[in-house]
Amino acid sequence: MASLIENIFFGNENYEEQPDAIFVWLSDSPQLNEQSKQKIEYKADKIRMDQCVVISDESFDQEYLDDGHIYFLNTQKLGKGGNLSYHSDTRQYTIWETIENTARAKTDRLYFIIDEAHRGMQGRAAGTATTIMQRFIKGSDAYKLSPVPVVIGMSATAERFNALVGNDTTSTLYKIVISAAQVRASGLLKDRIVITYPDDPTKHNDMVLLQAATDEWKNKCEHWYQYTYEQHYANVNPVFVIQVLAGSGDKISDTNLDDVIAKVEERIGDRFKENEVVHTFGSTGTISINGLNVPHVEPVDIADDRRIKVVLFKENLSTGWDCPRAETMMSFRKAQDVTYIAQLLGRMIRTPLQCHVMVDESLNDVRLYLPYFNKDTVNDVIKELQSEEGGEIPTVIDGESLEEQVVVPWTVHTRNKRQEKQVPGQMNMFDYQNSNTTSNTQIVGPATNSELNQTSNSFDNATNETNVANGGTYIDSNNITGTAREVHPQEHPLPIVQVPVDNIQPETTGEQQSNDYEQLSFVEKIDRESIIKFVNEQGYLTYMVRFTKINSYLKSLLSLAGVLTQNMIYPEANDEIKTDVTNLIHSYIEKLHEDGKYNSLVKQVMEMKLLIQVFDVFGEKVKNYPLEDYFASLESDLDRQLRAADAKLGGYGFPYAYGRRFLDFDNPNAFKLDCILFAADDDCMKQLNSYAEKKFHELNDKYRKYVVAKSEKCRKQYSDIVADGDKVSKHNFTLPETISARIEKGGDAYTDHLYADEDGKAIIKLNNWEKAVIEEEEKKSDFVCWLRNQVRQSWSLCIPYEIDGEIKATYPDFIVVRKDDQLGYVIDILEPHNPEFKDNLGKAKGFAKYAEEEARIGRMQLIRMSKDPAGKNRLKRLDLAKGSIRNKVMSAINTDELDHIFDTDGEFEE
Repeated sequence: MASLIENIFFGNENYEEQPDAIFVWLSDSPQLNEQSKQKIEYKADKIRMDQCVVISDESFDQEYLDDGHIYFLNTQKLGKGGNLSYHSDTRQYTIWETIENTARAKTDRLYFIIDEAHRGMQGRAAGTATTIMQRFIKGSDAYKLSPVPVVIGMSATAERFNALVGNDTTSTLYKIVISAAQVRASGLLKDRIVITYPDDPTKHNDMVLLQAATDEWKNKCEHWYQYTYEQHYANVNPVFVIQVLAGSGDKISDTNLDDVIAKVEERIGDRFKENEVVHTFGSTGTISINGLNVPHVEPVDIADDRRIKVVLFKENLSTGWDCPRAETMMSFRKAQDVTYIAQLLGRMIRTPLQCHVMVDESLNDVRLYLPYFNKDTVNDVIKELQSEEGGEIPTVIDGESLEEQVVVPWTVHTRNKRQEKQVPGQMNMFDYQNSNTTSNTQIVGPATNSELNQTSNSFDNATNETNVANGGTYIDSNNITGTAREVHPQEHPLPIVQVPVDNIQPETTGEQQSNDYEQLSFVEKIDRESIIKFVNEQGYLTYMVRFTKINSYLKSLLSLAGVLTQNMIYPEANDEIKTDVTNLIHSYIEKLHEDGKYNSLVKQVMEMKLLIQVFDVFGEKVKNYPLEDYFASLESDLDRQLRAADAKLGGYGFPYAYGRRFLDFDNPNAFKLDCILFAADDDCMKQLNSYAEKKFHELNDKYRKYVVAKSEKCRKQYSDIVADGDKVSKHNFTLPETISARIEKGGDAYTDHLYADEDGKAIIKLNNWEKAVIEEEEKKSDFVCWLRNQVRQSWSLCIPYEIDGEIKATYPDFIVVRKDDQLGYVIDILEPHNPEFKDNLGKAKGFAKYAEEEARIGRMQLIRMSKDPAGKNRLKRLDLAKGSIRNKVMSAINTDELDHIFDTDGEFEE
């Protein structure tokens, strides 16, 4: 919306500039007003801060709204309790009179934006907001208000805004629907919401789920830190949102807040500092929780305060709250509160960097923990969220029990590294550091992996350790020393974890000393990290298929040239485009001179035709014909026309580049006229757009392979530009280091899948055909590993195909990695496919075309189950990577011909 406002103010290829436009932004709460104002000031770099005005009850009194401003107004100020609707000694005009006067006098430039966000309101408040908003759409006799000329409505669902407009409006409705797929592709929302619950809420202490939620949040902190560090972003600083119960009697909350903070601190192995934990408990100020001063903050301030790590709240975060940093949420509310939790969860699905993370898919998830819910009540939350957001929401919602996880991270960094057991009594570097930092603690035996994991976290302080009499160590959160802060003893402490160590033997000398200690060795069979590196460096071809093209080829070309230049992929890209376009303008002007048309066209630009009608003193027209006169254009009007021409040419500064190349010092305005004439000629614009389409594809085909070596920020920016420029766009196939996998019941454990859990195992459910394919592949001597190519994931290999005149996307089932003596690895694409399916021929041709374009693929096979000469069911493969087979498939006109090609050219592999 900020971009639209800028385009109306300053013009672009679709709009002439309108610097005196007036915008009124109407929402249902002051918090939303302030939030929208801040976002526009932050996002719109062309809009001055003094152009954004919040209409206040006390001081606002104008006959008309001022030109060139954005006014923010909320329905609460327009209700019976607001002062804007009434005359007073200090108010000559009510807000209704001001809007009516502005609408009548400035109809051509008044835009009303209705931010339909009152889904968080309930009952009478929501009804009042709807009634007030309808006055601007339908008009109101009671308030002497005509329907506003232009209303721009924003709503999560068409149904909700249609209900707001109603059926009795005389206005013309222009609907622009953004599909869930388009929102998902934008990267602005999380890919998945995962809701975790206990199988039986009566058997599990809520603190157990708090522990799991804390682990998830800590993991997110570490992953975000690693990602932002490697990609040179500012750290996200994820927020842990904890919803507690309301208080009864004099209690602030019926949830034991001291216990909550104590258990979170125990789990992270650190103590919070002041301002890292905050609350939003209404009028309550700073409170003490577990010896920590916890201040009150307004929800709107949470996102921008980077010190905040944990937010405690009750019920005041759902309406108008927006915090993309909120990555993990724990709720102590009961199962009957499904509506409220759904509303809150709908506010947590925005991505903190406003883009999809390509390297680590776990960062595209948001997780919610509900200790008092079960499978049925979680399904109620999912249904309520879908209802709130209009049925088809662009984020996948999964529910999983704590005991049986559905969505788990798989990575290429499995724990298959050799570990050596330390000689008893031998001090390592970590023991030495601890002995210097905790003078009152004696460490007996070596530090274990679990202890090191406690100390190596993303927070500031190390965990203290206490000596155990039996030669082990344990971490005791109730006996933490070294700080003056009074720590609350937990109501239900978690069990003390003892870590036994071997008995220390007396010192021996010479040959008596034994070095015979256990050494764990796990020789990694699959070098997953090197495979990912190999695949991503190749820049294999993949596609993205969209229903619509978002940007023009001209805009896409200019953006693509900018990325190529800025990232030093092709530093001369910008200059080349400027040279080509200015040559087009110059050639057009030269042709006009040759044809003798130039001067007459310039005269039309330089003169302004004025129509005059004559009226008598009573206002009656006395002449039925207009008088015509001509006035020379002023310098300012010529500049206005030049700005309009520049906007039409993409806003890239082509007129000024043209002026620098072809400036006529005797006539300094000539270059302005040349560019105005070029932009006004439809044939010239068609020629420019044709050039842009050809050049866009040329640059993408030529330089796409070099983008793989750049940062993820560059790759993401490049991919977005290319995707927005075409319905079917070419991209580099790149795999992340971590993905989120959905576990299906009845799956088998595979140790040779490219992605796996930390122990190197992947649980995957395959049908019989698919199992047979993998079993055959595993028997090959050069087989390394395989990848299940998931459908419609951001990293998936996608191939376009045509069926019934429509371009669709398909995702081949398997990618197989094999050894190669020269390259190191080679990848194959395998698709077991039922011959009875209607899409067989279309997919076969799509795969054939892909194999022709991507010659580096080893095998490109369509696979069917068929009988071999002995009458045994076996897998028959048609390899489209072979040119002779590919040509036959491309020439096939029906599935019968494809079946015949399978019969003659398909092979049973040994």
